[in-house]
Amino acid sequence: MYKTLLLVLTVLYTTCNTAQKYNRSNDIGSIDSDNTVISQSISPEEHETSIEASMKFNMEYLASDHLEGRSTGTKGLEKAAVFIENFFKNSGVKPYFNTYRDTFNIKKLVGYNIIGFVEGQDVELKNEFIILGAHYDHIGTAKVVDGDSIANGANDDASGTVAVMEWAKYFAQNKTNKRSMLFTLFDAEEMGLKGSNHLAKRLQKEGLNLYTMINFEMIGVPRAKEETMAYITGYKKSNIPSKLNEYAGSEIIGFFSKAKEYQLFMRSDNYPFYKQFEIPAHAISTFDFTNFDYYHHVDDEADKMDYTHMANFVKSMIPAIEGMTNSVSKEIKLNNE
Repeated sequence: MYKTLLLVLTVLYTTCNTAQKYNRSNDIGSIDSDNTVISQSISPEEHETSIEASMKFNMEYLASDHLEGRSTGTKGLEKAAVFIENFFKNSGVKPYFNTYRDTFNIKKLVGYNIIGFVEGQDVELKNEFIILGAHYDHIGTAKVVDGDSIANGANDDASGTVAVMEWAKYFAQNKTNKRSMLFTLFDAEEMGLKGSNHLAKRLQKEGLNLYTMINFEMIGVPRAKEETMAYITGYKKSNIPSKLNEYAGSEIIGFFSKAKEYQLFMRSDNYPFYKQFEIPAHAISTFDFTNFDYYHHVDDEADKMDYTHMANFVKSMIPAIEGMTNSVSKEIKLNNE
């Protein structure tokens, strides 16, 4: 039945034109002409079997020409924000602030991070927080190829965005987290980590008791078969790689030499949280500079993503995330370098 459902969905996606895709109802959800999600019919029981289709649906909207490359301060970015907000609302994910938005200014532009909140289930541990994040902005346009100038940013970083959305939905519906969780979709990463810098400073000033932070960057395509499913930046800065693998029950997170060579630890939205809170804050990715040729390119499109890989990664990470949220003590610690 699962294979049949995916086959039907695949046929629907590939045979409908763009307008039909984003103005129809289906089992995953539907979007009206004003970009509002008007239904989300996935029940908690269906999450396991529908995750791949859900990620594909969300990706095909966020990385569509309709959003014009999701550049900060544009109508396309606003449409993406509304889409994520409605997904959170329909999934039972509450806003952490008065609304889902954490608004900030960049010169003459207005940016906004989107923050979802799932409270912890333990009376004591709920006062400690874990952040899962990704950036939902992109660069807008890039060098024209075959008449196309819109850089849709599917892998960078709609892939991380839709993964965080799925985890938010999972924990909101299943309530398996003892610690509280923030699901943060950052704006203005492409302008120099502006959104994550703003949020990290705000939360630190407000006294958030932050335990760990993980950012997910470009997880839309798999690594080579002989490699771990993903790698983590700042591998030796904390014991989080070994703890995540321990919680997951398998080695899903590994070391990648180029991450250190290119200083990726400092180039993603985890870094402001590491600096502000002095806690384990890392980025996880599957992009290894050989498995995807379209970084900041107009061909970074939804149809180039591997949705089976993405769904497997999201599901594989759930026990690892649950391990972080449910350990009696703070087992993840910074190393003495």
